[in-house]
Amino acid sequence: MNHEQRFSLAGKVALVTGSTKGLGRSMALALGQAGARVAINYYNDEATAQAALNTFQEAGCEGMLVKADVTDEGQVNEMVARIKSGLGPVDIAVINATCDQPHHPIEEYSWDFYQKMLDFFIKSPYLITRAILPEMKKKHWGRIINIGSEVFHLGVPNFSAYVAAKGGQNGWSRSMARELAPFGITVNMVSPGWIPVERHDKEPQEWKDAYLPTIPVGRWGVPDDLSGAVTFLASESSEFVTGQNLHVNGGLTLH
Repeated sequence: MNHEQRFSLAGKVALVTGSTKGLGRSMALALGQAGARVAINYYNDEATAQAALNTFQEAGCEGMLVKADVTDEGQVNEMVARIKSGLGPVDIAVINATCDQPHHPIEEYSWDFYQKMLDFFIKSPYLITRAILPEMKKKHWGRIINIGSEVFHLGVPNFSAYVAAKGGQNGWSRSMARELAPFGITVNMVSPGWIPVERHDKEPQEWKDAYLPTIPVGRWGVPDDLSGAVTFLASESSEFVTGQNLHVNGGLTLH
């Protein structure tokens, strides 16, 4: 297999959760441009989902929309079955879906909110992996890529629910990497820094002004920075890489 073929995703089927806007949309498009057939997942806002699919198809990519709450077991199983029927069994899962992430001191968080974070970042990877594993094991090939965050390594204050859940997701990824390696399935995590997308439009400007000077490379990250890393981990070229947490943040977590 030549170098170009090792980066091609032709013949593969990818699922990207939470992929109708922001970083998710960028990752889905990158995988599609690399040749994968992509299931674009959403749960709310059908108009935005349809617009994302239109953009995806206009770029010459093949895919479908799949509506599902990725924290609900029945909906996850139904989604995976629909993808298998429409595109084929899932070869690559990028677990990206999230919910709002407010900053609060611990006294202002409720346990219900903590549970919501755990549902998105531990329950969802568990449900999705359980649903796609039988086909991956049959093929002796698979890629599971969790989208993490630098916040776990930075220990960001007033953000404990999100930080704790991302830490749990990181540990889950490491354990699953060991468990699934004998089956030709890799499990990795990609942890972006603050890459501004639509949902950051209302963030205070002083936060942005304070963050930018801390990035060693001296610029903001852009969605393509993340999608390039994910495409590599989805490809044949990453077959000897598993259990890793790749930070895409311009060197911010070097120290």
